Amino acid sequence: MGVIRSCFIGFAFAACTAFLPCAFAESLPAPAARVLTGHSISPDDVSVVIHALDDAEPVLAHAPDASRNPASVMKLVTTWAALELLGPAYTWPTEVYLDGELERGKLDGDLVLKGYGDPFLVLEEFWKMLRALRRLGLEEIDGDLVIDDSHFAVDDPPPGEFDGQPHRTYNVVPSALLVNFKAVSFHFFADAGEDKVRVVPEPPLANLKIVNQIRFADGPCRGYQAGISFAVGGNGLDEVRLGGAFPRRCGSYSLSRTVLEHDTYVYGLFSALWEELGGRFDGKLRKATVASDAVPVLKWRSPPLADVVRSINKNSNNVMTRQLVYTLGAETAGPPGIRAHGIAAIRNLLESHGLDTSSLVIDNGSGLSRDERISARLLVDMLRRAAASPYAAEFVSSLSLGGLDGTTRRRFNGNSAVMHVKTGRLDHVSALAGYLRAASGKDYALAIIVNARDAHRGPGQEFEEAIVKWAYETL
Repeated sequence: MGVIRSCFIGFAFAACTAFLPCAFAESLPAPAARVLTGHSISPDDVSVVIHALDDAEPVLAHAPDASRNPASVMKLVTTWAALELLGPAYTWPTEVYLDGELERGKLDGDLVLKGYGDPFLVLEEFWKMLRALRRLGLEEIDGDLVIDDSHFAVDDPPPGEFDGQPHRTYNVVPSALLVNFKAVSFHFFADAGEDKVRVVPEPPLANLKIVNQIRFADGPCRGYQAGISFAVGGNGLDEVRLGGAFPRRCGSYSLSRTVLEHDTYVYGLFSALWEELGGRFDGKLRKATVASDAVPVLKWRSPPLADVVRSINKNSNNVMTRQLVYTLGAETAGPPGIRAHGIAAIRNLLESHGLDTSSLVIDNGSGLSRDERISARLLVDMLRRAAASPYAAEFVSSLSLGGLDGTTRRRFNGNSAVMHVKTGRLDHVSALAGYLRAASGKDYALAIIVNARDAHRGPGQEFEEAIVKWAYETL
């Protein structure tokens, strides 16, 4: 038949070329195979598994056992393990201690904050915690702010090691007292008649110095970061230097970055908010460990794990996921929580369900790693067990609804498929996994992983969407 031969592939026919031999095309639907051919991606570089929730065998399994980098799809493994091991109602405390006498609103001593790894102690929650402290009658603190973050023994690499961008919010490393993801949103305004760009940080940090050397520029609003340069320096990363040329036509612009260290961030935010709440504090920052018999004056509780998992998977939050790994370490092996113990807890859970973990490599559990690996078969087998779990509702509802919210809100437009999925993307990696209800009404678990040059630039998504469309219309 010459160079081009026709090969039956189960549900469709595919054109097989010298580049796309039938041995590999047999398990791929024709539309998806054409995407690979069009982008010169070898079938060896992709894995696809689609398996009905109530069937014994998958309907499609292409390179199902290849161990590949799943990017943020790895969050499915970590979040399901957390739900199974901790339960959806699990909460994290943050404790406040008064190390001294409180009399007539004045604390003659130190205020102590002890964290237990709350992944969602965001600005609003931290403010509410301090407001609750004010309601107890505390106004003036005549000592220092003492931080106890000993519940985790963090051994993650420095935040810039992954991609040389240490101040990007996705690179924040865990902490037992993680507040507001250690992030600041910088808002820039080109006010009419002003000669200088106005910069407003949110939240304000009492110990952060901002050096504003931004100049105005003419022309349209465009360019990387609207022409603004951003650098962090100083002693303890306490100085932000802003420069570049900001087009007046932009009007306003915002970017989020991380600043300071975990403890100095908490100190700066506490100082600013305490003053805003009408309190008085001019002490220093210290780190110490709370005595085992000490009794907190306030115990602030996080949202339940079910809500945390929803925030993680819908928005693909890396540091929240990494907090889960350390929490699992602390809960299963005792404090301090360490990464290795959390990883072991995840692997043990999967194996307790009879899953083959030979393809699994967990680095930090978030997928923000060049080293993490998993097979499409393991992902789908885990998803099928998760669908049968008592906590299936919490897990499935944490995933992005295709074309509606989360990381897929701008994808699958016009596609009538009903999906709850998690996406993943790194340089040369694109992945998608979750649940699909086909037009027939039958429910499937699916996993698609592409590890190929420039897969993240669009070809990976095109391949994933071809698979989803085919599955919805055909199965």
